[in-house]
Parts: sequence; structure tokens; C-alpha cells
Amino acid sequence: MRIVTWNIRAGGGQRVDRIAKRLARWRPDLVVLCEFRGTPPSRQLAARLAARGLAHQKTSVAEDQPTQNALLIASRWPLQSRATRDAPKDLRRWLPVRVLAPAPFDLGAMHIPNRVSGRKDDFYTGVTNVAARWRRRPAILIGDTNTGWPQLDEEVPCFGPREENFLDGMTGLGWADAFRHLRGSARAYTWYSPNGGNGFRLDQAFVSSLLSPRLLRASYLWGSRRRGALSDHAALIVDLAELAPAAS
Repeated sequence: MRIVTWNIRAGGGQRVDRIAKRLARWRPDLVVLCEFRGTPPSRQLAARLAARGLAHQKTSVAEDQPTQNALLIASRWPLQSRATRDAPKDLRRWLPVRVLAPAPFDLGAMHIPNRVSGRKDDFYTGVTNVAARWRRRPAILIGDTNTGWPQLDEEVPCFGPREENFLDGMTGLGWADAFRHLRGSARAYTWYSPNGGNGFRLDQAFVSSLLSPRLLRASYLWGSRRRGALSDHAALIVDLAELAPAAS
């Protein structure tokens, strides 16, 4: 099973044709897009994904605010909306579903706000609440978190105690950062600051303890040879061993 998450930057714009082709080459079973919008380019991208077999889709786009950044989940399997008590309240940046794969699992797509928004700590609390409720079930929390480990996930200082506390909290609840779980302290950056050109790892997939033994690969790939040509973020590709169907 292959899951891809990618911040496509501002709805994709004129890049959607190339974004769709790149996603098709990665052959995902499920895609999570951050900065998806209700604009014609984003809708075109969703249609292209559906034509490639990812026809089951959920989005957090607000119909009255189609130009605002939101989320899209596109899946090979049916998706059910998932109620999550005490979850993040920013409904454009949080989208929980149950994926009705042969062995169903829960998935929370997220785009955590940056620090200057003033909403980051509240979002952290919501994600941690969900992580505590989902810790004993097959589940994935995935997307652009605007978060990383101090020193390890940054070229210049950016992350601080609050980011570290959030990540420590996820670990304490039994959730594995897929890339770190498999790659240890390997360096990887998924976004570079436009002014200083410094790298940061801002995109993660956290898997519950029931799924972490099935992790095969977690890697970051840029959409083209020229970094930033298709998006200012790298995509995260997570491969999981096939899940055995749930017992009847």
C-alpha cells in the first residue's frame, strides 16, 4: 500500500497537469494533498486522480471560500467521514476519515498552521487529543505539520520547545514518525526558505503502534529534477506492507 502526501502550493495553478503526471508515476493507493482549493485547477487535479483510480474523495474546501487552502484525500477505497471529539477546530486544515481498505484504518489529514498564525498550539492540542483516542487502532496522521525536531530537522534554528514537546508527546502515545522510525537521524528537508535557502523537514506521517511494524519505506521526493518547480514542498511517500483483512 502506498500513501503520498504533498503540499502542492496554492492549489496547483498552472502546474496541475505536471503534478497529476508526477503523482501517476508514483502509483499511490491514497493521496493527501495540502493547499488544495476549490478552484478550477484543483478540481481538474481531483478529476485526474479519479480517472487514475483514486475515485473516492473527501475535501475540506469550504464552498463559500473556494480560494482558501484546504485538504483533499483521494483513495482507491471508499472513505467514510470520521467524527473526532476534541480535534483541531480549523476544519479546512483537518480532515479525518476511515479508509475502507481490505483491512480498514483511520486517517487524519492535517496542515498545521505556522507559528505566526497564533493557532499552532491549539492545533497541536487537537492532534494530540486525536492521537490519544486513536492510539490503539490502525491509524495514520499525515500532512504538512510545519514542525520538526530542533537541530535535526533544520539547517538554521527555527523549531523550539513547543515543537519538541508535540513530537515527544506523539512518541509517548506510541506514534512513530515514519521517516525517523526507518531512517534514524538521516537528514532530509522538505521545504527551503525563499530568502535564506535554508532547509526544514516540515512534512510527516505518524503511524500508530499497530501500523508501525508494517512500515516498509518512507522517503521524500521532489516533483521534478529542479527542486521547487512543481511545489515548494517535497512529497512524502510511505509504503506499508499489505494489511491482512480484518477477521469476520
